[in-house]
Amino acid sequence: MDTLRIIGELLQTTLVFSTALIFTALGGIFSERSGVVNIGLEGLMVCGAFASAVSVYYAEQAGMIGAAPWIGLLAAALFAMLVSAIHAVASITFKANQVVSGVVINFLSAGMTIYLVKVLFEGAGQTETLNAVFHKVAIPGLASIPVIGPALFNAYPTTYIALILVIVIWYTLFKTPFGLRLRSVGEHPGAADTLGVSVAKMRYIGVLLSGLLAGLGGATITLTTTSNFSHNTISGQGFIALAALIFGKWHPLGVLGATIFFGLAQAVKNFVQLFDFAKNIPMEFLYMLPYVLTILVLAGAVGRAYPPSALGEPYDPGKR
Repeated sequence: MDTLRIIGELLQTTLVFSTALIFTALGGIFSERSGVVNIGLEGLMVCGAFASAVSVYYAEQAGMIGAAPWIGLLAAALFAMLVSAIHAVASITFKANQVVSGVVINFLSAGMTIYLVKVLFEGAGQTETLNAVFHKVAIPGLASIPVIGPALFNAYPTTYIALILVIVIWYTLFKTPFGLRLRSVGEHPGAADTLGVSVAKMRYIGVLLSGLLAGLGGATITLTTTSNFSHNTISGQGFIALAALIFGKWHPLGVLGATIFFGLAQAVKNFVQLFDFAKNIPMEFLYMLPYVLTILVLAGAVGRAYPPSALGEPYDPGKR
């Protein structure tokens, strides 16, 4: 019975860690399927984590306790989408190097958010601890199923939303005209343009949606795990989401499997510390585990993961 309980708790923790990665990697799908590389997912998550923490703090001050976490999610989505617009303008309108633009987003987000935190919280390096955060919601009946019940049906609202979005985005990308147009500008923008599809418009939509979803990913960490925002709230989760995007082959269902794998790596890191043998292992090695696995997975995926054909290539209508 103890073994089943531990497995159930491990699965539940895996989903907690995976949720933010699911949101962010799904956002990456929209951007990269449209042909725009988005290295800035890490920075967009930082923006989402910051905006959610600040907005929930002020919502608490205004007495809106029940609505505060939902306000935090909305603020995170809007702020990260606004920042992603910088990447869209640079990459699509001005045809700047997309990798460089994404790196700039990462540095800009890290510096800007910490500066604003210090301004808003009287020089403190982090926001105050939030009380109005998300709590787990159990689905009656299903939550009592052994092992999988506590993991799948006693989860944070953000986890339910992320899992539903996987199906919604899969259907949108592969079963709707919008999805066909988005994928076409990432595969052969010249042909799409010839057929009357606005390449710039579709790519703008893709990048903005990636910012919105990455912002939700950052907010998820703030509102379910840390309950505040500081310089190390995200700690490379955006890069892990980018790895999951590649490992999942730019497909929503593949991304779901990849993010659960990385979430499991982070959950195992926590559970290993409960056993006696872990006392002889330096903590730094345990914290390295998810990032080492990220490198190994990317190394193994090279040559087998085929990105959209026009990924990273600015489109010039005059040269189609």
